Amino acid sequence: MVMAVIQVCLEVAVSSQFLQFGGFVVYGLSFTLVSSSSVIYWFANMNFKVQTCLLLLCILFFENVRSAKIGSVLVTGANRGLGLEFVRQFSQLEDAPDYIFATYRNESTLQELNKIQLSSKKAQVILIKLDVRFLEQIKAAKEQVEQVVGDRGLNLLINNAGVLEILEFPNLTFESMEFMFRTNTAAPVIVTQVFLPLLQAASRTSNLDGKSVSKAAVIGITSMTSSIQKTGAEFPQDLIVAGYKISKAGFNMAMRIMAAEVTNHDILVCNIEPGWVKTDMGTQDAPLEPSESIGAMIETFGKLDETDQGAFINRFGETFPF
Repeated sequence: MVMAVIQVCLEVAVSSQFLQFGGFVVYGLSFTLVSSSSVIYWFANMNFKVQTCLLLLCILFFENVRSAKIGSVLVTGANRGLGLEFVRQFSQLEDAPDYIFATYRNESTLQELNKIQLSSKKAQVILIKLDVRFLEQIKAAKEQVEQVVGDRGLNLLINNAGVLEILEFPNLTFESMEFMFRTNTAAPVIVTQVFLPLLQAASRTSNLDGKSVSKAAVIGITSMTSSIQKTGAEFPQDLIVAGYKISKAGFNMAMRIMAAEVTNHDILVCNIEPGWVKTDMGTQDAPLEPSESIGAMIETFGKLDETDQGAFINRFGETFPF
């Protein structure tokens, strides 16, 4: 049994991360030099100190992989569309978060979330009622999350909640603009403000270096229609949602300011556009299924670091023009 464990450790060490060469350990090599049978022979004939050193490095490697897991995530607007799919896919990850906080506005839309909550085996899915337009509800949600995570804080906040009205520029009103700005632009700012102490706690208590979603991060779900550069050119049809475009462009600016404000706390902040997805907002004309979009975004999340601070990217992690 011991030798089997050693074999696994060494195969991973040699093929993935570590190579023992001339009494020194070289980190970062990614090719296989030895077969399974020769691994054991190689290890057995090593100097005892070298054996100990290599095993310790293997332990540290696996501990680092384990600690890179996202401990807790909160998704706003999780009762439908992209938010619902985020909760579903996070709960099904092999290394799922310990806690997934899924917020909803209306109890009548909880059927799918309830199914995910009941079927989740690896993550505890916790449903929280929250209308992001109201400060008192945001504060109450923060208290609920804090009671669960305690001093460990919240690792990942996904500002996903949003609204859309189909109104061309000549038909915009004060009321329609205020409605979309409150939800799409102001709400993510206030939600992030209120949850900032929990994000700071997560960053403080993490043993990870730099910035990452596993440590502490705020991800904003924005829209390709928010691009000023592409407006009226690549997506001319998006002019029918003028107010939505304006509010999401404002959200992008808010994200850049947030990123600058919290960068010294090692909190990652960036906005991501999910593509045109089949949701209530995206309509059934969209080419992407929610599962495709969310799957790509979750994969991208794991690759984000300090070089992405304040970035506007697509679901594949590629820079998207402001």
